[in-house]
Amino acid sequence: MTTLDERIALYRLAGDHAVSMVAQVHAGRWDSPALGTWTVRTLVGHLGRSFTTVVEYSARPAERVDVTDAPDYYLAIAGILADSAQIDARAAQAGLTLGDDPLGAIRELQDRAAVALATDDHVIQTIAGGMRLSDYLPTRIFELGLHSVDLARAIGVPETLPPEVADSILTLAVEVAKRRGDSQALMCALTGRGTLRAGYSIV
Repeated sequence: MTTLDERIALYRLAGDHAVSMVAQVHAGRWDSPALGTWTVRTLVGHLGRSFTTVVEYSARPAERVDVTDAPDYYLAIAGILADSAQIDARAAQAGLTLGDDPLGAIRELQDRAAVALATDDHVIQTIAGGMRLSDYLPTRIFELGLHSVDLARAIGVPETLPPEVADSILTLAVEVAKRRGDSQALMCALTGRGTLRAGYSIV
């Protein structure tokens, strides 16, 4: 099994788990608070972008690799992540696009992503620049897993991720923290010798 095959399998696992969370949203909860200023609908719309970007980016080949792996992707888009208004606007629009059947819409997006992944490990054009598809997928596993937890908390259902998904997210988060120069702070926090500063996040 190639690296791409392994990451596709994990992406599918994360996607299946995320969709199972969406399936537990009751009809009257879509406008309820979820994450910060986001409603449940907005959060699910944002979650769905982990399917739509795979579809869109897979169809946009890049001429060269600009971003070598998933940790570098998060470092490269740090400026975009700091623009909360832009992220909020995209999430809100994605939520509206789900229409009257959000679960059905999310399942359709997941199916489209599965079709898009029936390909080779080509270089795709992302918002951070050209990346191998296999290097981009861990960023989508990261987003699907984290936002599955956010959604579970918002609607009051068990939030436990598949262990493989949680492991992938943790590995990526630690590597991003290391490359940002936060190794010692993270080491101390994980071993009971200190705490991370209030609000610390790699995204």
